[in-house]
This record gives sequence, structure tokens and C-alpha cells, in this order.
Amino acid sequence: GQWRDYKLVSLHNNVCEAFFQAPEALQAWSEAQPLSPIFTCLGDGHDGIWKLSKTFGGNQIAIKREILDWYHLKENLYRVGGSIKRLHKAEDWLWYGRVEAVFAEFEHLKSKKARNFQAYLLKHRQRIPNYHQYQQLDIPIGSGDVESKIKQVGARVKLSGARWKRENVSSILRLRCAYLNHSPLLNTYAYA
Repeated sequence: GQWRDYKLVSLHNNVCEAFFQAPEALQAWSEAQPLSPIFTCLGDGHDGIWKLSKTFGGNQIAIKREILDWYHLKENLYRVGGSIKRLHKAEDWLWYGRVEAVFAEFEHLKSKKARNFQAYLLKHRQRIPNYHQYQQLDIPIGSGDVESKIKQVGARVKLSGARWKRENVSSILRLRCAYLNHSPLLNTYAYA
């Protein structure tokens, strides 16, 4: 489909870049970034994130891991509703990466919400690690950093009453990301 909003990529060293209706530019920028040999893609479950993740790194990466954002996983779990005791038990199992135990816990439920959650678990089972262990190893388990950057970019781009010409959106996105990156590029832009 057609992009109706901007996309933002945030890397481990707090460098971000945003793109408006330019998937080729997003991919080219992402591929040009230096990466560590261990690449972690942390996402909320949207297919586009995992598709982009597959394009990263090439030969630079020895290990590639995808992590489903813990907080989005919990949000989807609690949408099932029903027994709070069951939901807490499932949350504990998910915290330790025990997807099969959670799947079995919901297997007898017939509600559409329970079936949707099971499908979600099946789709992302390889992206659900032992979150407890990852947290102890200081590996991020939540996408709050990138979501914060999206809000910070949006604070400038989506001002109340503001309207941007399509051809100017990319420039304002670059400016905002340069600001967030504490970039020397800021000296090359004129402020409006």
C-alpha cells in the first residue's frame, strides 16, 4: 500500500532517520549504517519491521536476532480477557519465553480473542525470547526508544493546524532527525 505517514529507523547508538513515502531511501540509509556483528531488531509485530530487518547487514552481521516487543506482547495477551489468574500465569510464562505453555493454556478457549492471540503467538514464536534473561544481559526488550523518537519527530511534523507540502515533508523529517541526533547537519539548514 501507499505510505500515509513517515517511517523512522532508530539504531543502537541513538542515530535515527525518518522517511516519507520513500522505502528505497529508508532501505539504502539503513544498509549504509555500520552495524555490530550481533544485530537485534526489536519490533511491535508489524510485518514491515521484520521485512526491513531481513535486509539489514549483509556480511557485517554474524548473529541476527528478532525480538517481539515485550509491552506489545503483554498488550495482546490482555486483550484475550477472561480469567485474570490465567492471564497472569500466561504473562509469567511469556516472561521466561515459554510460548508452548501459554499456547496450551489457551488451547481449550473458543473465543475469537483467544484464537487471535494463539495465531499471534504462532506467527511470532521465534521472536519471543526469555525476556528475563535478556533484561539481565541488558538487551533491550521494549521498543520505547524508537516510539519516543517517533513522538518527538511528530511533535514538529504534526503541529496542530500545520500543513506541509508533500515535497517539503522529507526536509522537515531530516531536520528533526538531525536535531535528535545532535548532528552538525543542523548548521546547514535554515529555520523557518
